[in-house]
Amino acid sequence: MIDIQLLRTNLDAAVAPLAARGYAFPREAFLALEAERKEIQTRTQELQAARNAQAKRIGQAKAKGEDAGALMAESGAINARLGKLEQTLAQTQERLRQFLDGIPNLPHESVPQGTSAQDNVEQRRWGSPRAFDFPPKDHVDIGAALGMLDFETAAKLAGARFVVMRAGLARLHRSLAQFMLDVHTQEHGYTETYVPYMVSGECANGVSSLAKFRDDLFKLEGRDLYLIPTAEYPVTNFVRDEIVPLESLPLKFVCHSPCFRSEAGASGKDTRGMIRQHQFDKVELVQIVRPEDSYRCHEELTAHAETILKKLALPYRTVVLCSGDMGFSSAKTYDIEVWLPGQNAYREISSCSNFEAFQARRMQARFRNEKGKPELVHTLNGSGLAVGRTLVAILENYQNADGSITVPHALRPYMGGAEKITRA
Repeated sequence: MIDIQLLRTNLDAAVAPLAARGYAFPREAFLALEAERKEIQTRTQELQAARNAQAKRIGQAKAKGEDAGALMAESGAINARLGKLEQTLAQTQERLRQFLDGIPNLPHESVPQGTSAQDNVEQRRWGSPRAFDFPPKDHVDIGAALGMLDFETAAKLAGARFVVMRAGLARLHRSLAQFMLDVHTQEHGYTETYVPYMVSGECANGVSSLAKFRDDLFKLEGRDLYLIPTAEYPVTNFVRDEIVPLESLPLKFVCHSPCFRSEAGASGKDTRGMIRQHQFDKVELVQIVRPEDSYRCHEELTAHAETILKKLALPYRTVVLCSGDMGFSSAKTYDIEVWLPGQNAYREISSCSNFEAFQARRMQARFRNEKGKPELVHTLNGSGLAVGRTLVAILENYQNADGSITVPHALRPYMGGAEKITRA
């Protein structure tokens, strides 16, 4: 949630950056709502002052032994009007909160302006795509030929956008998650966590706008619980309604979990294979930091995600998203895109974002600064990495002409020393 004080004191400073990300701020609606709030709040304060003055007069009358009946009746009338006004003020403030709830974050000044992914700016590349001496296949054909990727059985079980993995590929999938967790905990200093795979509506709204993105989530019927679309949802909420001690920052968490997404707006997109599914695994990185450290930590977190690809010798590039392609809550986002020979393209495998105080304001997540005053933390997260997409990248980049898959050296200890995955 953006800072309402910015809207009240310098509206243009918010409107222009929001326009750069394609959001037309409803200026007139805000000004009307804010004027209504001011009027009601002023009347409320006036009645509160009148109530206090009347209470003083009643006390003085009683102290003198005078009849205070008329004064008390008048006080009762004031209290009745005040009660109605306070209720109206609370309703107006809730409308204002709901109004703010749908406004995206302000892009950082370093974010390039643009309207779509075509305007994203490449920052760096690592590795060179492999030159094959045979026509490379995509992961669907590779996995089917091995008898280890089965979309037909998954469809029988749950419908489209699911997969069943077997044998060597199921183990490779598990090994990838373990490998990522080990690297991030042992080399990057993250604390491993295990979390519920469901969160309340309050938690969901803490990291994004539940009202705006409810259709992207799977909800449990009859319960205020949603299946998590990423471990960001429960892990970031660790600090909701908390004041974190200064000496505890930064907090760095890593979490492996399944993720569940309805893909409501993805009709017709990536219908083949494992790129866009309703259920997938991800190793998520979350950092809770001091505001002055957040952009340094953003670079650090992105580098941590890139490390996984380097260790797996998978070519990738890192791009900074333009203003029109960023997520709702983000102030700045790097996408890491891995090379997929089967698609002859780079595809997103991690998104690393700095949310600044946007999520913290929604969650009331604070720390005590050097002066002992509560201040909003900054939150960051990123995939370190999406497990299924990393599996896809290995299948396509490490495929052999005979249909086997060479196991990357970094994963062989997790695969019982196996050097190749072959059809049984």
